[in-house]
This record gives sequence, C-alpha cells and structure tokens, in this order.
Amino acid sequence: QVQLVESGGGLVQAGGSLRLSCAASGRTFSSYAMGWFRQAPGKEREFVTAISRSGDNTYYADSVKGRFTISRDNAKNTVYLQMNSLKPEDTAVYYCAAVVGIVLRTISSQYDYWGQGTQVTVSS
Repeated sequence: QVQLVESGGGLVQAGGSLRLSCAASGRTFSSYAMGWFRQAPGKEREFVTAISRSGDNTYYADSVKGRFTISRDNAKNTVYLQMNSLKPEDTAVYYCAAVVGIVLRTISSQYDYWGQGTQVTVSS
C-alpha cells in the first residue's frame, strides 16, 4: 500500500508557472506507474499525464501537451508536475495517483491509490 500527499498548489496569474509535488510513503514507489488528474468544479475528473515506473515513458492529455511536464525521483519517492503557461481553464483540484504495473493508464478507475488533492487556481 502507498499513501500519497500532494503539495505546491496555489493562486497564479495566467501565463505563470507552478510545480506540484506528490510524495509517496513506502519502499515500493518504483513499482508504481504514476498519474496526475484534475477536477474542476462541476466537471468530471480528467486525466492530465502519466509516467512509467522508471520515468522513461510519459503520456499527456492534448490540453496540456507542451505546457506541462511530469517527472519522478524514485530515490525521493516523489513525482512532480511542472506546469507552465498556465491558463484559467487549468483551474482545478489536482490529484496524483498510483497504479501497480508498467502500462500507462489514463482512466481514473484504473488507479489504485490517490492523494487528497491540491488546489490550483489560475486568474485571468
């Protein structure tokens, strides 16, 4: 089992940047592929990006491709989401999630563990 804690959210102006972190407990972090999802008010949770266990493979939603970068540091049990060129439509609660296995998952129900979320608000 793994516990996930996100941090780094906040209020930023459009065009700005934020870096989210997700710290995982346990000694098997490198066994999990990781993902970031987001949920805006009144909307369903949507996939943002995912990274393989080793960090060699990544996948992005079209809406964030070229602006967001996912990375991980297995020695620190942490996955990151660097968000640049933020837009008001990026405003949401951002969640990190973990799933055992090597396949990058894009559907939230496929993930085994979730963090509590961190709020990102982008003002226009």
